[in-house]
Amino acid sequence: MEHVERLQQRLGYTFGDRGVLLQSLTHTSYGHEFLQEKSIALRDNERLEFLGDAILDVIVSDILIEAFPNANEGQLSKMRAAVVNEKTLAEVAKSINLQDVVRLGRGETQTGGNLKPSILSSTLEALIAAIYLDGGFNAVYPVVRHLFAPLFAEERELMAFYDHKTQLQEMVQARWKVTPSYHLLQTRGPDHAKIFEVEVRMNGKILANATGSSKKEAEQNAARAAIQTVG
Repeated sequence: MEHVERLQQRLGYTFGDRGVLLQSLTHTSYGHEFLQEKSIALRDNERLEFLGDAILDVIVSDILIEAFPNANEGQLSKMRAAVVNEKTLAEVAKSINLQDVVRLGRGETQTGGNLKPSILSSTLEALIAAIYLDGGFNAVYPVVRHLFAPLFAEERELMAFYDHKTQLQEMVQARWKVTPSYHLLQTRGPDHAKIFEVEVRMNGKILANATGSSKKEAEQNAARAAIQTVG
């Protein structure tokens, strides 16, 4: 149970109902092997996963709307998809060492199920639902913001990149039925302060080039410049 105590510390949330916490950590394989006496609703975390998925969508959507007041519905959807997916949820789960506390059946344990992205991501969703059921929306909201803060910091470039690259792609495809391509021209500067130069082309024609402190940022800047060219 020491791992469970540490988990609560990492979450910054202490459960009043330990039962719902343990249920959120219980994979179907464990429930099937060891909890047959319990009702189906309480045997594993599948129902909590369903609820957690919806709660996560609401909170991430709220954060995105606040952070990107000028983004349209399509852009917001793409940003949310960049944050709420199996890969990123599994990374967040590992950041709080969820793999140490997930309860698995013997077969899943032997095959390293606690490190499978599908199991980690679904367990995280169930855990989010458990916090909601235990403490309400005002309890789960700050926990999600805290857990996803590093991810949002990393994804800000990606989110901005969606704005300009998607806009340029839609413009070019609508007019010329082609997709723009991005090409890294050069990288210069020391490791701690690299500058990336990227060129965006359409059918071999150069639309624009730009620099940035990362390849993604340079692509974003090149797309922004190209929108002025083709617009």
